[in-house]
Amino acid sequence: MKLSTSRGGFIMNRRDFLKAAAIATATAAARPLSAETVQNAPSVKSYREIGKTGLKMSDISFGAGKLSAASMVLRAVDCGINYFDTSPDYGLSETTLGEAMGKIRRDKIILTSKFCKPMPYPGHLPMGTMKKDYIAAVEGSLSRMKTDHLDFVFVHAIGEMNKDIELEKKRLLSDEMLGAVAELKQAGKIRFLGTSSHGPNNMEELLMTAVKSGHFDVIQPSFNFMKFPQLPDVMKEAHKRGVGVIAMKTLAGAKDMKMEAREEEFPQAAFKWVLKNPEVSGLIITMKTVSDIEVYLKASGAEFTSADQRVLDRYAGLYGKEYCRTGCGECEVSCPAGVQIASVMRYHMYFKDYGMEKRAIQSYASLTRNAAACTECDEPACTGKCPYGLPVKELLCDAHGSLSLMS
Repeated sequence: MKLSTSRGGFIMNRRDFLKAAAIATATAAARPLSAETVQNAPSVKSYREIGKTGLKMSDISFGAGKLSAASMVLRAVDCGINYFDTSPDYGLSETTLGEAMGKIRRDKIILTSKFCKPMPYPGHLPMGTMKKDYIAAVEGSLSRMKTDHLDFVFVHAIGEMNKDIELEKKRLLSDEMLGAVAELKQAGKIRFLGTSSHGPNNMEELLMTAVKSGHFDVIQPSFNFMKFPQLPDVMKEAHKRGVGVIAMKTLAGAKDMKMEAREEEFPQAAFKWVLKNPEVSGLIITMKTVSDIEVYLKASGAEFTSADQRVLDRYAGLYGKEYCRTGCGECEVSCPAGVQIASVMRYHMYFKDYGMEKRAIQSYASLTRNAAACTECDEPACTGKCPYGLPVKELLCDAHGSLSLMS
C-alpha cells in the first residue's frame, strides 16, 4: 500500500482507501449470527399504510444505498422489514438485492427503485429523457434485481441539481415519463409512481406540485427534527389526498454521539420523532450491518417520550452548528463562484458520517462546481449567510480535503 504525505501525516491513496473501507464494511455486515442473537433480535412492531395503494410497509425500512451482502436482505426480512429502497446508481445494490430474491417470497416484500442510470451517483434521468429510456431504466432494474415488477419507481432527487423550479417541474411531470409509467403499468412491470427530494432547491414546492398533480402515489422527502418548517403542510395535503409519505435523512447528519446518552439512543429517538407524525407511512434508513438492523428496529412501534426529546435536544446542542440542513441551500446564492454548497455538504456527510466513502468521492467528482475555489477564497461571501450559523467556508474546505483524495 502506497502512502502519501500531507500536513496531517499520512493518507492512503484513493484506491487503497476505498478497498480498505469496502473490506471493513463487508466484514461487519456478514458477521455470523448465533442462535441467541437471532432469538433476542428486535423485530418490526408496526406496519403502516402507504397512502391509498393498499400496501403496508414496516415503519422502519431498509435503505440499500450501502448494501454489502445478500445476507443483510435476508436478515432484514427475518426481522419483519418488508420495504427495500434502492437505485441503479447505488453501486451494486440492485444486483445484491437480486442475489437474495431467490430466497424471498416476492409478495411478502415491497421493492422500490428509481428512474436512474447504473452509474456513480447521481445518475438521475435528466429533463428531456425519452420514454424509451425511462422504460429501459426500469427494465435494467428488473434484470439486476431478478424480479418481474417494481412496486414503486421514483422520479428521484427533484430539486437537487437544478435551481430553476420551472425546469424541475417539467422533469417531475414529463409527458415522456408519464407515458412510460402508463406503458410499464400496463405491462405489469411497475405498480405505483413516487418522487423524492432532499433539496436543496424548492423541495417543499416541488413535492406539493407532485401531490396536487394526481400522478404520484407516494412522496419521499428529507424529514427530521432539525428543520423543514413548510414540509408539514405538504405532508398534510398528501395525507388528505391519499398520497403516502416516506421519510428519509431522518438522522439529521448521523453524527457520532459524544454525549452521556448511549449511542443507540439517538437514532431511536430520531426515528420515533419522525414516526409520531401521523402522515408518515414509514421511514427508510441505510442499514450497513446487522448491528444497524438490531439497533434501529428497537424504535419500531415505540412511543416518542420526553426522554427522547431530551436526547434530541442534546444532539441539536452539540451539532446544530455543524449539520448542514438537507433541503436548505439558502447560502448558495451568495457565492460568486457558484459553488454547489448544499451538494458538497451532503456528499461530505455521506463520506464522514454515513460510511459511504466511495459513493461520496464519485458524486463529488461529478459536480460542475465543487469546493476547490473555496480553498483560495480570501473574502468569502458566504460568511454569515447560513441561517443556522454554520461556518460555511471552513466546512467547504474540510469537505474538499476529504473528497479530493489523491488518485
